[in-house]
Amino acid sequence: MKITKTLIAIALLLGTNDIHAQVDYTHDAKYKVLRDSMSHAFNDGDSARFYTHLTNLQNYLLEHNDLHGYYTQRCNDIIFEMNRQNIFEAYTKAQELSKELREKKLTKEMYMAVNMMGHINKYCGNKEAAKKCWYEVVEMMEKNGYYESIPPIYMNIINVALDDDAQEALDLMDKAKEIAKKYSPDRVFDIETRKTLTYYNSGDIEKFLEGYKVYKEGEKKGLSSVHGRSMEAYYLAATGKVDEAIEYAKRELGDEGADAIPLIYERAGRWEEAYKSFKKESLIGDSIDNVVLTNSMQGIQEQVELYEAEKKAATLRTTALLGAVFMLTLLIIALVYIVQSRKKHLEELRKAYNKAMESEKMKTAFIHNVSHEVRTPLNIITGFAQVIADPDLAGNPEERKRISTMMQKSTRQVTVLIDEIIGLSLIESTEKMPKEDNANINKMLRGLQIEYQDYANAGTTLNVETELPDDFTLTTNENMLRRILACLMDNAVKYTEKGKITLKAKQENDQLKLTVTDTGSGIPTEEAEHIFDRFVKLDNFKEGIGLGLPLSRRLAEQLGGKVELDTTYTDGAQFIVTLPISN
Repeated sequence: MKITKTLIAIALLLGTNDIHAQVDYTHDAKYKVLRDSMSHAFNDGDSARFYTHLTNLQNYLLEHNDLHGYYTQRCNDIIFEMNRQNIFEAYTKAQELSKELREKKLTKEMYMAVNMMGHINKYCGNKEAAKKCWYEVVEMMEKNGYYESIPPIYMNIINVALDDDAQEALDLMDKAKEIAKKYSPDRVFDIETRKTLTYYNSGDIEKFLEGYKVYKEGEKKGLSSVHGRSMEAYYLAATGKVDEAIEYAKRELGDEGADAIPLIYERAGRWEEAYKSFKKESLIGDSIDNVVLTNSMQGIQEQVELYEAEKKAATLRTTALLGAVFMLTLLIIALVYIVQSRKKHLEELRKAYNKAMESEKMKTAFIHNVSHEVRTPLNIITGFAQVIADPDLAGNPEERKRISTMMQKSTRQVTVLIDEIIGLSLIESTEKMPKEDNANINKMLRGLQIEYQDYANAGTTLNVETELPDDFTLTTNENMLRRILACLMDNAVKYTEKGKITLKAKQENDQLKLTVTDTGSGIPTEEAEHIFDRFVKLDNFKEGIGLGLPLSRRLAEQLGGKVELDTTYTDGAQFIVTLPISN
């Protein structure tokens, strides 16, 4: 629900009345008809009408040599796909937009593509990447003098930062307000209203009420804000009219009420109702894709059921204690027990509510990342399968060979992704991994060399350098050790466009050191540990969901060893696997 509303707001921001437009359409009747037709189809979600009107409008803008207006509509195309939850299509179009802007050296318009990637990252749950994109947009706008459009970009960052750092959000609002005062005064009242809502979100009711008075004074002057109805709902709650606030939110806020209602209950200390309203909205908003992750919520559900059972037990104990009220010597003890029991139960319920919220965020981020990465290779396989069915290709073995290679690579990409997910899941559910295999290390390295030479980019060679005798074996879990090296090789092949990848092995005292070295794009020193976190990708345009390196480290730890990045190596990336040699 949150996503759709956010993207519609972006569409309004990117409307073709943008103040950077290169052509004045104030008195252009044809332009207005084309723009309004596209806008109505966008709001109706009618893809057939939307793309027809969008194409007409884009052609008209190109005829008038209005490149800024044209690329603005390209962004609206991406937004429309995101509103329909076609994230792969939106991502592909954002890549195409970025590539085209770079090739045509339209640096002043590059912020559009970066802005779109920010929203795609947010959709996929990667908040840090989204914020990074938007800060880059702000920098571009400042460089090119687009100050009047900076406040809405700050608001994008604010919406992401609110959950993690309310103070950062407030500071950004102050920056946005100062810029708006100077370059776009019509945005000031809306920013002030949003800041007032932030006070309520963070629990500062006194400042919220002060801000509400300012808001009402602005209304009397004829000012309005898109956050007006939220202000009224929170004002009712802040003045103790919680039930009235809930009814108002249900009646007036529409989809936004799904966020407001749990918050109102939370601020009122009514944790059970907050939890129930959150759970109800979560069930309504879930899609079929979310079914694969419902088990991740099972533990929290069991905790809530346990808390409910404890609540009933506490009620029974309280009833028993009330029977002793007539005994004056136990009256004080009974009263203290009741108070403490209720306080403990409310605290436990609050923790369950917070855990449910966090689990929901993790579930959403995981689903969007996996969905996006699986669709790409599956689309390639499906497309080439249709091409192979064409009888005209029967006499063209070279083309069939190329198609077969692409389909094999895409199939392998899906397989690697599933292996990474299953691998992490296996580790989390296994306390101890068996180490009963006698693995021949040199044989394993040469096998990986042969396997990955087929997947390496043209111009990249794979070598094996070993100081171990050919009969050297290591008592370990051979399958897991091979998976560690496969994860590191996948990473090396992915980031080495041209050059060399080398597998090395040597013994140092009672330790076996295996090294995967490449001459690829390399990894900044400050990211040396961050890359081992789940879902971290330094290049958002590369395939994968950021599970390979975390999986390799966790597997190595299960085998009693470790995986680390050698930060002294500067010609690419070098990962070192260290394992104990059993006597």
